[in-house]
Amino acid sequence: MGDGVLAGMFIIDAGILMLICAGGDADGLKRTTIGNARVVEIAKDEYVPKVYKYTSNGYYDVLIVRDMDSWVIKLVLKPFDKPFVKTFEEEFFKKHVEEPRVFAAELNGKLVGWLELGYSSWNNTMRVWEFSVEESLRRKGLGTLLMTHAVNVAKQRGARMLVLETQSCNVPAINFYLKFGFELIGLDAVAYSNEDIERKEVRLEFGYKL
Repeated sequence: MGDGVLAGMFIIDAGILMLICAGGDADGLKRTTIGNARVVEIAKDEYVPKVYKYTSNGYYDVLIVRDMDSWVIKLVLKPFDKPFVKTFEEEFFKKHVEEPRVFAAELNGKLVGWLELGYSSWNNTMRVWEFSVEESLRRKGLGTLLMTHAVNVAKQRGARMLVLETQSCNVPAINFYLKFGFELIGLDAVAYSNEDIERKEVRLEFGYKL
């Protein structure tokens, strides 16, 4: 799209009517807005660390079975005995991230969501290193706003796929990624410890073909 050209559609999410618009800018990157929210790029010296958390009522139990000539891997959704709560601090601009770019969702002058991308030159993919939205503002379209921006940035860079990591215990995130169009592309059963399956926190990789 050229400058000043907008394409929009109305959606209803959690009882809120929103207008999603995507327009072109001078650098060729589509700008995405939802209502009065917008995505802005954050410089390294502007970044302020924040602590986020998520709550999940279930997890995917990972089963890996091998017989003589095949492997069977199953992910079975099961409920937690009580809600699982995970708290973490986001770390942006880490040294190992190639070509890091950090964006934020700005709503009414406040930064309420975060996204860090890094391009991997060795396999031509764009990785989502960090992705979160303020807990009180989730399920209102801000995650879709940020992830749509991630797709646009990845396409502009010429990446073949957008990839990300999440955990088998983060069912809300998994549901969002699947709804957006990501597919499961792999897992690592010992990424965090030798007991990841028993701890119900297995690293899952998701990908979005561009």
